[in-house]
Amino acid sequence: MGRALARIGGTAAAAILVVAATWAAAPAATAGAGPTPLAAAAAPLAVAPQPGTYTGKGFETCAAPSQSNMNAWRSSSPYRAVGIYISGGSRSCSQPNLTATWVANQVANGWHLMPIELGYQAPCGTRAPKMSADPTTARSQGRTAANSSTTAAKALGIGAGSTIFNDMEAYPTSASCKAAVLSFLSGWTERLHELGYVSGMYSSGNSGIKDVCAEYGNPAYTQVDQLWIAWWNGVADTDAGTYCPDAYWADHQRVHQYTGGGNETWGGVTMNIDHDYLDLVAPGAPQQWSTTVDNAAAGGFTASANWGTSSYSPQRNGADYRFATPVNSSDVAWFQADLPTTGAYQVSVWYPADPGYNNLTPFIVATTGGNQSVYVNQQANGGQWVSIGTFTLPAGPGNKIGVSRWTSGTGYVVADAVRITRV
Repeated sequence: MGRALARIGGTAAAAILVVAATWAAAPAATAGAGPTPLAAAAAPLAVAPQPGTYTGKGFETCAAPSQSNMNAWRSSSPYRAVGIYISGGSRSCSQPNLTATWVANQVANGWHLMPIELGYQAPCGTRAPKMSADPTTARSQGRTAANSSTTAAKALGIGAGSTIFNDMEAYPTSASCKAAVLSFLSGWTERLHELGYVSGMYSSGNSGIKDVCAEYGNPAYTQVDQLWIAWWNGVADTDAGTYCPDAYWADHQRVHQYTGGGNETWGGVTMNIDHDYLDLVAPGAPQQWSTTVDNAAAGGFTASANWGTSSYSPQRNGADYRFATPVNSSDVAWFQADLPTTGAYQVSVWYPADPGYNNLTPFIVATTGGNQSVYVNQQANGGQWVSIGTFTLPAGPGNKIGVSRWTSGTGYVVADAVRITRV
């Protein structure tokens, strides 16, 4: 890092009608597992969520220092936080010291740990491996990265409630590259939340930080919880200069890497470090659980051959959307999701609006008490999240939200994306 930094929501009001209805049951969806963890321990020693609450100085090194080096710096240095690279295919150093025992020892000695994933990088950058330039694929890759990083964290005894920072090295930003990076981080954040972890991001001020701050509040993306800003101005604070307004990530949610790549000696031990200043408060729990499913999500959407594919409207979510003509039969296009618990969920839908689209598009919500239909006017309020209500949904995988072709309205019915948020 350095030698080698985002939460978003929104809905629009829409005229809707909810009625009870009965539809065919939906088949279950499945989820894949992540890669093998970095360092397996027979019995990981669980520690309190990391880095927890801390204001003050910290550092990172390429490889986790030895226990004797950590002890020397604990006794004589001003630092009380240390970044550790726990996972990712872009790491440059081996980690012979990084074990569950090492983690437990540092926490017991008063260190705050900043777990880092250094994996997929921007498609326009120079570092490998690169994420896909396609936003939908990049979002899926973000979820995969979250799976592997939490597996690695658990093997080290770093459990739920901890922040994992995704290290996105500097890149020559552009509109298309920004869309891929922010989609990747959305998938990363959504999956971390599902697994009970807190989402963080590290990047340089003039690329990743500038990009996430430029899209702050954009409902197309899910924003990370904590920001790690690489801006080498030599000032130990959490200011981001012109790269990010002070009002963003302002509630003790920032780390600032203020210098990088220098040798420093404490207690007779010299290490090459990047310098950080932290202002973090441990969240009581991660951000509310939420998942977004696009029509192009692998294993997340099914529709018959009667549904066409279009990228005509710029108001679409992702690369394209699905459409069909009304008929006097259901022919539902289903969005699948794996919900953590049975409970109340707000359902929002995304679609492009057009005068040629349907004014009474039936959205089917598979509740615990039976399916309900919500009719949405897709001639208005397009290109944003539109809440269709809060429903009690069952836990587990399966078809959760559908779009039916059976309507008395006129124009194409459209299935683009849905978002399900626990309330």
